[in-house]
Amino acid sequence: MPNAHPAPSRFRRLSFALLLATLTASAALVFAPGSVTAQSLLNHNSNAPVDYAADRIELQDRANRVLLSGNVDITQAGLRLQSARMTVAYRNAGDIQIDRIDATGGVVVTKGSERASGNVGIYDFNKRIITLIGNVALRQDGNTLNGGRMVIDLVSGRSTIDGRSSGGAPGQTGSTSGRVSGTFSVPDR
Repeated sequence: MPNAHPAPSRFRRLSFALLLATLTASAALVFAPGSVTAQSLLNHNSNAPVDYAADRIELQDRANRVLLSGNVDITQAGLRLQSARMTVAYRNAGDIQIDRIDATGGVVVTKGSERASGNVGIYDFNKRIITLIGNVALRQDGNTLNGGRMVIDLVSGRSTIDGRSSGGAPGQTGSTSGRVSGTFSVPDR
């Protein structure tokens, strides 16, 4: 069997160490639930300022939330979150502190060369976790990973992906298999 491990320089930002054990000679993959490390998300500064833009913004001050709709684009320290709609929940303790962002409608999270997408996204500022649910796809260069649910830990940079959208039954992800799948690009040797 040919060497199944790509050159280390090819995966500086995205280590698929736990998933590489399942790599087959053909490089076409079907995975069990696993973890990946996205180095560009490692130690992301969730306390950095949050910039936002949208076609429409509605402030619901009494409910401590802001509704953004239409081409919503939020950036924070190189992290970009885009979707059709977002709700920003905050608290006002003398200064505004964002607790959570809920995004729906073509959610895309990018930082560096990594791009993750899903139907729904939740950015929990207190836990420093981003969760994508439904038709999740992770892309970096020529590498792909698809599943039903992904949890990105912004402290460790580790992402956990499984085939289920939530606590529901396998296969209810928009995919009939309920499994994690993907492809690794293999450089010429």
